[in-house]
Amino acid sequence: MFSIHTDKIGHMAVVECEGSIVRTDSAFKLRDAVTSQTGANIVVLDLSEVSAIEGGGLGMLVFLQRWARDRDISLKLFNPSRYVRQKLEMVSAMSEFDIASLHEMMALLGQEDHSYRIAA
Repeated sequence: MFSIHTDKIGHMAVVECEGSIVRTDSAFKLRDAVTSQTGANIVVLDLSEVSAIEGGGLGMLVFLQRWARDRDISLKLFNPSRYVRQKLEMVSAMSEFDIASLHEMMALLGQEDHSYRIAA
């Protein structure tokens, strides 16, 4: 089972993923959630609750990175589990991705919250 929850904070979208990205339908669900964030400057994929990822999911992450780059959107992975990190390392994809630290995420959230309050 794979589920997604999306939050929009200012110009940043946080896509929280939970479960396994091992089937094609999961990879497409992830693609649809991310590619619908065209108004965002930053898309964060929270992978902390992803327990498994296989070829289709890994390929989709690479696709989404290129999709974001082509649209001047910053795609960041946040807190990928040890299993997900190992899979990314196995396919030499780690260098492709910007993995945000907790400190960076807190700064981004604070920045977006501040921008949102000024606009309101």
